[in-house]
Amino acid sequence: MFDFHLALGQFLNYRLALRNLEPDRSLYLAVPIAAYNSFFSRALPQAAIAEYDLKLLVYDPTNEVIMGWID
Repeated sequence: MFDFHLALGQFLNYRLALRNLEPDRSLYLAVPIAAYNSFFSRALPQAAIAEYDLKLLVYDPTNEVIMGWID
């Protein structure tokens, strides 16, 4: 949960700064596939995704492959 709060806070700050510099650019939160399949299926992360309109990049850190882009 701590890592989620840390990542979410950093993401929101970066997105705010990016809006001022490059308003047409999209920012994605990178999430390992294991965390996406377990933690991100819970109610709180799902509510945060909806509330903050998060875009996710899901990746496999072992094989260094992007598994999906979730808008």
